[in-house]
Amino acid sequence: MTETKSTQTAILDTAHAGDIRGALGSIARDDTAPRATLLARFKTLLAIVGPGLIVMVGDNDAGAFGTYTQAGQNYGTTLLWTLLLLIPVLYVNQEMVVRLGAVTGVGHARLIFERFGKFWGAFSVIDLLVLNALTIVTEFIGITFALHFLGVSQFWGVLASAVIVMLAVSTGNFRRFERFGIVLVAGSLLLVPVVLMVHPPIGQIATDFLVPKMPQDAKLSEVMLLIVAIVGTTVAPWQLFFQQSYIVDKRITPRFIRYERLDLCIGIVLVVVGAVAMISFCAEVFAGRPEFGNYTDALGTAVGLEKYAGRLPAVLFALALLDACIIGAAAVSLSTAYAIGDVFAVKHSLHRKPWDAKGFYSVYCGLIVLAAVLVLTPGTPLGLLTNAVQTLAGVLLPSATVFLLLLCNDRHILGPWVNSVRLNLFTGAVVAGLVMLSVILTAAVLFPDLREAWIIGILVGGSLLALAVTAAVKLYEMLSHGRASSRFKHKPPLFDRDTWRMPPLDRLPPARLSPLSRIWMLVLRGYLVVAAGLVLLRIVQLATVGA
Repeated sequence: MTETKSTQTAILDTAHAGDIRGALGSIARDDTAPRATLLARFKTLLAIVGPGLIVMVGDNDAGAFGTYTQAGQNYGTTLLWTLLLLIPVLYVNQEMVVRLGAVTGVGHARLIFERFGKFWGAFSVIDLLVLNALTIVTEFIGITFALHFLGVSQFWGVLASAVIVMLAVSTGNFRRFERFGIVLVAGSLLLVPVVLMVHPPIGQIATDFLVPKMPQDAKLSEVMLLIVAIVGTTVAPWQLFFQQSYIVDKRITPRFIRYERLDLCIGIVLVVVGAVAMISFCAEVFAGRPEFGNYTDALGTAVGLEKYAGRLPAVLFALALLDACIIGAAAVSLSTAYAIGDVFAVKHSLHRKPWDAKGFYSVYCGLIVLAAVLVLTPGTPLGLLTNAVQTLAGVLLPSATVFLLLLCNDRHILGPWVNSVRLNLFTGAVVAGLVMLSVILTAAVLFPDLREAWIIGILVGGSLLALAVTAAVKLYEMLSHGRASSRFKHKPPLFDRDTWRMPPLDRLPPARLSPLSRIWMLVLRGYLVVAAGLVLLRIVQLATVGA
């Protein structure tokens, strides 16, 4: 009886059930044998590995290349410590997504629709669509930079890149796409020999990675904006939607969550290695040069590498940029296609041929074609689009994290896999930090001459507000006779953790939000509407002036 109920899952596409066919191995659907030996565990890991690698390395895309190289060229290695602080944030956010995907069998956008209503569901999908479309444009901007440096025709190079990205997804074979993604993940390691050729001081790198400090003689407002950009490019909203849906599509179940966590850790190591490499070799190459403190773009970085370090490091950097933009474009487009398929409950799986999932592949290919056309169209404000992506990502990120936290505390969704108290406290602190950074970014976009005093005021005031809210929550829990705190107690699961799956969506009781949660949801709604509206208005104004 228990086993029968556990198999009645909420999956929306029948292609999401079956054998796991990963890039490096397979696991039969009925294979429930314990992995008793080290070799058996290793083979299982090889079959599972992929989602964490692709989502993490895919995040080191064109925007990341621009942000990290700017940090190194303008401020040396002094901002490396921000990457160390982001490691636990990356892991906690994506680990929650891992559990949601494996346990529910449903994508992130659909869960938001079902548990928080049509407003938030529509909001999450629309902002994802707009933000992802702009992000894909920046990927193709990065492709043009790499092609220009390598001496390849930008027109034919962009067309070829678009065709490659579309063909890689449209084979109707999940394993084939994942192997394509793993090859691109390996290509990201081209940044490592660049560091070895430039050989920056390892001791200085280690010190600045472990010891936080601010650049000397630098404007605090400019440094803070770059830190916000580092956060926004490292922890992006599309990652949540992509990894959850990709795990569902790969047919990963709760019994393999521990292996997927390891896959995620490997991906985080690779993304941090790439970020540290870019900051480090840019700091070494441009130190004491006229270009130091005068960053332009990734193309300027490649030209500077060739000028001061030689042709080979510059070519490797350009190839790594091209590789990163291709995997980024594929992952971001997939996250959107998955979300649309989830929301409208249409076929959406890489296991299906294009003619068997027309809507899914149409959304994916349509975004790629749109981005390629915009980049090749003369007069398109590419620089403005790039800035718009970073700004909107910073504004929308807090809401994505809030939804993630609420979903992972919904016992009807995750059952015995709900968050622990410690994880809730840490994630709550992360959300507070992201909101403060988002406010700073929004204010800086609207008021370019924002002074340091305002930035410090936002940080201090936000910290005091967060502490006040925390105290209010604790008081609320005490006055409600422990009813709120009981939500966090781990009750004995009705089923084994390795076999428990979320029931079909139509069998779930309505979500119940506490009064405090409802208040903060209203505050978040108001902030997002005002902030996003003002930022879009500012972008339109800049575009009009430029025209």
